[in-house]
Amino acid sequence: MSLKIGITGQNGFVGAHLYNTLGLFPEEFERIEFDREWFSENEKLDLFVGQCDVIVHLAALNRHNEPEVIYSTNVALVKKLISSFERTGCKPHVLISSSTQEERDNLYGKSKKEGRNLFANWAMGSGSIFTGLVIPNVFGPFGNPFYNSVIATFCHQVSRNEMPKIEIDGDLKLIYVDELVSEIIKAIRLKKNDSLFTVNHTSEAKVSEILELLKMYKSVYQDSGMIPKMNNSFEHNLFNTYRCYMDIENYFPRKFIKHADPRGAFVEVIRLGIGGQVSFSTTFPGITRGNHFHTRKIERFAVIKGKALIQLRKIDKDEVMEFFLDGNEPAYVDMPIWFTHNIKNIGEEELYTIFWINEHYDEKNPDTYFVTV
Repeated sequence: MSLKIGITGQNGFVGAHLYNTLGLFPEEFERIEFDREWFSENEKLDLFVGQCDVIVHLAALNRHNEPEVIYSTNVALVKKLISSFERTGCKPHVLISSSTQEERDNLYGKSKKEGRNLFANWAMGSGSIFTGLVIPNVFGPFGNPFYNSVIATFCHQVSRNEMPKIEIDGDLKLIYVDELVSEIIKAIRLKKNDSLFTVNHTSEAKVSEILELLKMYKSVYQDSGMIPKMNNSFEHNLFNTYRCYMDIENYFPRKFIKHADPRGAFVEVIRLGIGGQVSFSTTFPGITRGNHFHTRKIERFAVIKGKALIQLRKIDKDEVMEFFLDGNEPAYVDMPIWFTHNIKNIGEEELYTIFWINEHYDEKNPDTYFVTV
């Protein structure tokens, strides 16, 4: 029997990542759809609550010109959920994302702490399971610049040749969004009953150090096409984050430099600061390969002979990007994480493609999920 899980804020930064990741385990979890408008409609909110074994409360206001609005909004959302629990008699396992800003003298932190305490008191009185997650700074792909995090803002700015400004060169304690999602899913599986569950940070860096790494990714990767050296998992995650803030649709395909002489032609496909695996394929006319996505792998498709159509689609969106490549002008497209992708031979001759991926294939942990573009 699969667990029915609802996520308030399922279209937000963390919510979308959690929603998409739960979708990788269809036999274990069933996702119950949520719409923020239901907070204003008791009947629909009660119907939602009544379907859920687990509710992950992520909906919150992070920024506003008037801090009092942040406080009142966030506390009100918690109270509306508790009122729905009381009306329906439902006792789901509730998880809330609070913040290390709880102890700071600001109304956002106070709203998160009060919300966590309200849920804890409800759970104690009702005999329900409650997990109050206190979370450090979260970064990763698809956050909103100028809203979710300084890293989202800097990635957006650097990739578009804008000059970020460091207001305070603080030391950030960070967790990558996929790491946070893993902690949330672990707490769901364990039915973790803890009103003050501290999620530890996985990396730490100064704002200036992060900015220098992003500038390096701009110069080495975006401007030169080279995969940079990555010294640890934080740098790998930061690089994958940066790639997803680029203007992908207008960046690819990237043409190679072709050197020709009487002997034939020579094309350098990739320069690497890291290792990985290189392979090639031949594809008959009309045949499509791929239709899968990755959550951590870095991958490059390079067409060296024939004509190809490469398609990309973020798995929770409908928009499809299309890139046409021709072996007469060899070019490549890199695959962003969480984008399902394919390659089709649209020519009349056999298609030759070189593939590079940053890690060796492991059949026990392939990081390959099949979804049609």
